Amino acid sequence: MEIIQRKILSVIQKQLHKGKVIILYGARRTGKTTLVKTLVEDKLASAAYFNCELQENQELLSHTNSVLLRDFVGKNKLIILDEAQHLHNIGLILKVLVDTFPSTQFIATGSSSFELSNQIAEPLTGRSRQFHLFPFSLEEIYQNQNLIQIKSGLPNYLRFGLYPQVYMTEGEEKVEELIDISNNYLYKDILQLDSVKKPDILQKLLKAIALQLGSESSINELAQLTGSNVHTINRYLDLLEKSFVIFRLSAFSRNLRKEINKSQKIYFYDLGIRNAIIRNFSPLDVRLDVGGLWENFCISERLKYNHNNRRFVNTYFWRTYDQQEIDYIEEVDGKFHCFEFKYTLHTKSKFPKIFQETYPESAFKVISPENFYELAGLG
Repeated sequence: MEIIQRKILSVIQKQLHKGKVIILYGARRTGKTTLVKTLVEDKLASAAYFNCELQENQELLSHTNSVLLRDFVGKNKLIILDEAQHLHNIGLILKVLVDTFPSTQFIATGSSSFELSNQIAEPLTGRSRQFHLFPFSLEEIYQNQNLIQIKSGLPNYLRFGLYPQVYMTEGEEKVEELIDISNNYLYKDILQLDSVKKPDILQKLLKAIALQLGSESSINELAQLTGSNVHTINRYLDLLEKSFVIFRLSAFSRNLRKEINKSQKIYFYDLGIRNAIIRNFSPLDVRLDVGGLWENFCISERLKYNHNNRRFVNTYFWRTYDQQEIDYIEEVDGKFHCFEFKYTLHTKSKFPKIFQETYPESAFKVISPENFYELAGLG
């Protein structure tokens, strides 16, 4: 089987034993357990792994008694708490652990940041480093494939996404895996919350977002489409974002009265999940949503590249009321790098003159299947 080294692994390894708890977030089935077990294997004699979904492990860590915790830690120099959101008072427990056992490295993973981050924010102030594990990135695939192979695989990535198990399977098995993930894992953490009383609205909301791919999303319109209200939609969007199903891009506005400044676009971390939600895995040549798929794909790949390479940038899209637009903008050290995404180059894209004049020293590039590697850090 093809082995793909996760880019974030080397980043995490450099942060070990620096007195910080490592928090690894990510959706279910993106490979968090595989990654942390790699760390355990590297230090097998002095490392321990605990699956916190298991009742017996929850009971082991149901307290903050330092004497009992000393027995739990033992002589281990590395301890993994996988799916740590299942532990009550996880933030306080991690605080006591890192303060009491400074020579031991603690790593906690979570598939739902809304529970884990809410519990750790205050107790672990100044005591943690946080990372995100995404589905495979092109940069990771590039370890085993050349640019020609990756380019030929683009249609599949746009149809089936890059969840590890989906990527590793062939043909119709990809669809089976995606349906399994979307049916059994996608909402698992969200639906356990008492605040989610209408899972049917959650599913309607996801479908509405999926069908608006590449377009601006109106909260009022989403509320109407799902038969809900603005408050519920905002709350569900927040939960979907914090459980790593979707992410949002806000509108950029600084100087121009014509700039739209209160809008947002919603994208999926993985297009296979998006296509599973609407049950459409058709080939690209018979689809009407290729433009939206390509835009989502490019932006999500850039998001992975930035995170995995620790590039901390501000990101936006831009549009004016007279329909001038830029798909994606990165602000780096006060300068703007602008991108337009075109799967086919039938029409020529131009850098909006008014943006150039208002924000001088901005750069503009069109990203197509001919030069996609520039966006994803390949080559």
